[in-house]
Amino acid sequence: MNRAKIDEVMNQIQYGWVDKDGGRHEELTGFSASYALQLADELQESKLGVCWDQVELERKLFAEQGTEAHAFFIVYYDDGKCPTHTFVLVEDDDKVVWYEHAWEFKRGWHEFDNLYDALREVRKNFIDVELHDDFEPQNLCIYQYSAPTEKLSCIDFYHHCEAGESFNDKL
Repeated sequence: MNRAKIDEVMNQIQYGWVDKDGGRHEELTGFSASYALQLADELQESKLGVCWDQVELERKLFAEQGTEAHAFFIVYYDDGKCPTHTFVLVEDDDKVVWYEHAWEFKRGWHEFDNLYDALREVRKNFIDVELHDDFEPQNLCIYQYSAPTEKLSCIDFYHHCEAGESFNDKL
């Protein structure tokens, strides 16, 4: 796997979002009402996307190198803002690798002995950064999800991910 090539493409992407009318936003204000998922080629052109968009480009880049990227959605249901994060895990040389671009504080390549160690580490970071250790464990969920085949609204993206494999009882 050519890690430098993936980094080269992903480092051109800024964090932000593109609304359903093509408007560019660097702040998350209005996100849930106007968001439209960008597929890989759209993100490569716009160079502006949240983690949801970035994962789709990462999937494409790994696939071009013959590596399957497994996408995961972590969400905390709190009757309020419901923070989320998406990320990919790949297998490389008997290791599970968490490739992270959107979370700048964890940007890079992180190797683990197995899937569950990787998921636990992402979960720990999510709790520390997004929830600040103030959470109810039953409200924190992780799903492995398939690649969307079309642009999705915010709520449709949640539903798409929730239809995937749940890891809630496995961690």
